[in-house]
Amino acid sequence: MTHVNSEPHGPDATDLAESLLGWLADDWFRVEVTGLENIPAAGPALLAANHSGAWGLDGFVLHKVLSRQVRRPVRVYASELILRIPLLASYARRHGMLTDDPTLGRDQLAAGELVALFPEGFSGVGKGFSQRYRLRPFGPGFASAAVLTGAPVVPVSIVGAEEAYPKLGEIGSLARRFDLPFFPVTTPLPLPSKWLISIGEPIPAPARAASFAERSEATRRLCDEVWFTVQGMVDRDRGRRTTPFW
Repeated sequence: MTHVNSEPHGPDATDLAESLLGWLADDWFRVEVTGLENIPAAGPALLAANHSGAWGLDGFVLHKVLSRQVRRPVRVYASELILRIPLLASYARRHGMLTDDPTLGRDQLAAGELVALFPEGFSGVGKGFSQRYRLRPFGPGFASAAVLTGAPVVPVSIVGAEEAYPKLGEIGSLARRFDLPFFPVTTPLPLPSKWLISIGEPIPAPARAASFAERSEATRRLCDEVWFTVQGMVDRDRGRRTTPFW
């Protein structure tokens, strides 16, 4: 397991990333957050959010918002691709984002920390704009981590990222050139969509069963329950916006 814990790009790049993300959250996206009281004040918890928008900016915006409003650190699981972008890599290093961790933060949960991740992975940000807000299947790794550590899962809905960076197509040659899962056709800069972030009530992890088969079944049920909960929250919050840009 590796995590980002150094800062080779220096404080200037990191401070610039902090300022830019703060401006995006407050002034450009006008992020509105509800349900912060559902994040446990102590002990482990795993925040599971939907993933959307062509460039996956939602992970950084979510972390920026939580880092200012939650009185404990939140470790975000992110793709190692962010380490290729100096500005984002600098921010990731400062905040100890987790990358390339096959256990999906299990050690951090066992130590009583908060971990946030996006169980759709690349399939969430890779879907076309016509499929916006239709969640892709969740990978079961997060549910397995919750079952093994006993950490509750906190469902998180993010509405607004789809319109900020709508994925209109792909350029396969550029994806191969830069070794990316896909290279999206989208706007050069994020559009000023209205973002709503909702944090739901924690879903308790089932008791750890003795047999592998029972643990696998408990993992599957928890994964399904979290998926349906997040999809329902997304559908509800889409209806709260008069237009995507108000």
